[in-house]
Amino acid sequence: MKEIISTSKAPGAIGPYNQATALANLVFTSGQIPLIPETMELVEGGIKEQSKVVMDNLKAVLEEAGSSYENVLKTTCYLSDMDNFASFNEVYAEYFKAETAPARATVAVKTLPKNVLVEVDAIAFKN
Repeated sequence: MKEIISTSKAPGAIGPYNQATALANLVFTSGQIPLIPETMELVEGGIKEQSKVVMDNLKAVLEEAGSSYENVLKTTCYLSDMDNFASFNEVYAEYFKAETAPARATVAVKTLPKNVLVEVDAIAFKN
């Protein structure tokens, strides 16, 4: 049976979805954007500041699901501008070691919710 994952340590859903769902040992997160969980306001700053908040929010959802960055199998990363790719990678590399990093797709999109610069979702397994 599908399990709904929810934590106050990450932004609440801003639409008809959940922060994550799990089935058996797998966790599927919704895309995280750079909202500050306590205020639901966008973080100020550029791609690096936004990427850090996104990755911290994703970590909170994974931990609530009984998982961690070490258990992530795949991420999908959405950038509003591929010119931000290198700066995004610098932050992303702080959360994943190259030798154990998950599979990943990175795509440029025309716009993201609330006109943010970055969004990331993940598929992981539970600890």
